[in-house]
Amino acid sequence: MKIQLVFATNNAHKLEEVRAIVGNRVNLLSLNDINCHEDIDETGLTLEENALIKSKYIKENYNFNCFGDDTGLEVEALNGAPGVFSARYAGDAHNSEANMLKLLKEMEGKENRNAQFRTVISLILDNKEYLFEGVIKGRIATEKKGENGFGYDPIFIPDGYDKTFAELGNDIKNEISHRAIATQRLCTFLNNL
Repeated sequence: MKIQLVFATNNAHKLEEVRAIVGNRVNLLSLNDINCHEDIDETGLTLEENALIKSKYIKENYNFNCFGDDTGLEVEALNGAPGVFSARYAGDAHNSEANMLKLLKEMEGKENRNAQFRTVISLILDNKEYLFEGVIKGRIATEKKGENGFGYDPIFIPDGYDKTFAELGNDIKNEISHRAIATQRLCTFLNNL
């Protein structure tokens, strides 16, 4: 029997990406599917805290088995920034363009361009919590390139590639990304239940 889970996100790009990764192994419901239209405040100071805030909110208010995630871009030369504040780096508007421009400006003249994307998933299944993490290392490009993806994808070049996530396209990104790694770990766990 296929397990049913709610993915606690209002981000349509994330939902589409995770649906592509899990395929038909999970009956994945969106917040819209359960008539949850609230914007769940991410008040945590770590990715783990924010992921748990989202999954707990759905479990406590809607009583569904669910998972939430949070992702951060962690740049070595910026002491791990923007990190947990990645979506709001240039302000509260969740403006990807402004976030990228701010990051590129702060990286001007820096030789160390090493960075990593990190995703943490908090699963609440039958009132137990499980955490899954995915990390992909890479570097920050000197300029935006590519049209695919979202967020910082046009300026992040994963290790082993010479193109940004936005240039590589969704098929490759969905195989190698931080979210793909964390989601595959979640799927492996669910398959072994």
